Amino acid sequence: MTLNQTHDPSRRSWVESAQAPGCDFPLQNLPYGIFRTAAQPVARPGTAIGDRVLDLAAAARAGLLPVAVAGACQQTSLNGLMALGAPAWSTLRARLSELLGSDTCPPGELRDQVEDCLAPLAEAKMHLPAQIGDYTDFYASIHHATNVGTMLRPDNPLLPNYKWVPIGYHGRGSSLVVSGTPVRRPSGQLKPADAPAPVFAPCKNLDYELELGAFVGPGSQLGSAIPIAQAAEHLFGVVLLNDWSARDIQTWEYQPLGPFLAKNFATTLSPWIVTMEALAPFRAPAFARPAGDPAPLPYLTDATDAAHGGLDLTMEVWLATAKMRAAGAAPVRLSSGNFSTMYWTLAQLLAHHASNGCNLSPGDLLGSGTVSGPAKDSRGCLLELTWRGTEPLKLPNGEERKFLADGDEVIFRAHAARPGAVRLGFGACSGLVLPAQS
Repeated sequence: MTLNQTHDPSRRSWVESAQAPGCDFPLQNLPYGIFRTAAQPVARPGTAIGDRVLDLAAAARAGLLPVAVAGACQQTSLNGLMALGAPAWSTLRARLSELLGSDTCPPGELRDQVEDCLAPLAEAKMHLPAQIGDYTDFYASIHHATNVGTMLRPDNPLLPNYKWVPIGYHGRGSSLVVSGTPVRRPSGQLKPADAPAPVFAPCKNLDYELELGAFVGPGSQLGSAIPIAQAAEHLFGVVLLNDWSARDIQTWEYQPLGPFLAKNFATTLSPWIVTMEALAPFRAPAFARPAGDPAPLPYLTDATDAAHGGLDLTMEVWLATAKMRAAGAAPVRLSSGNFSTMYWTLAQLLAHHASNGCNLSPGDLLGSGTVSGPAKDSRGCLLELTWRGTEPLKLPNGEERKFLADGDEVIFRAHAARPGAVRLGFGACSGLVLPAQS
């Protein structure tokens, strides 16, 4: 994807908060979400700019948006916009950049019209950005797969297929929730290694998984594949994703068919979709495979994807315990990794998903799998950070964690930053752990 005026780092928004240091939503970002307010309780699309949200439905009704996208911008989800495809997305992004840019929308009647469509971001109640019909979670980090495999199979951490095929499983769309939704500790069958039989009880080893979620734009027909060279055209944008995981339930149930109840009780998404076009300045080469690793099969090989299929995104996990919040202490950062270390690119995940003729639809969600890097402080879950609970984390206030406790709030953050480009952020992806249902 080529750079254009919407990426120009010299441009500023007349919404002054968009220039604040560390702002996640400058003029160069323009992410999409679904929101409502107390004054206007109908859910509708919006674009975040600084500490405001531009009501796209209101802007469309006022005649401020291109006719080709005006209808999609008045729906209660982003599925319609996702289905329109990259040319329409670029047209809308260019128009929003024009309406919100200080150089392209000077004081006057047009700016007054746009300002009438702005609402405080703090007053926005966010929803899931799309109606998600299907959700697939992958396992694309070789560092995560190696760490987990080492715990289970020290002599043979990676199974023979890992370097050949993107591993994934079908998740549960109905339990996807937006950031800020509390997550109740699940109950399930647990069987300690020394117990003669399992019991049904609340999960003891509750964990998070730091992931990126990619939304599908235009879909595909049943029986038709999506060539790897065209896969990027089917990716609308990305969000942060927390794949909450009950490790003790998972240990007992995952053989032989894989994740089930240990994974499907909740998955949290950040509310703002950062588009692939916004991330164009932060594209990176695909992961450099070590000598001796097999090259991807031809249907997963594309020169453009190899050169630009990665994303240079810093992704962080923060924790605020109940004790920390009561004392007024700030959350503590547990880890920081980078998405560029993933073994498989997003385009490869999508192309593989459709390679057998599986039909994809606008709004389908692809989870990357846990984002873990080579260093200990870049591991994206507690299973890895505490090495299955054998190396507890010591928090600054004296508390320890092997896995999550009731009252813990997990917060994901991510940003893209490079010389010559404006820093972009994702906003928060957070969830508070509630006790198991009695």
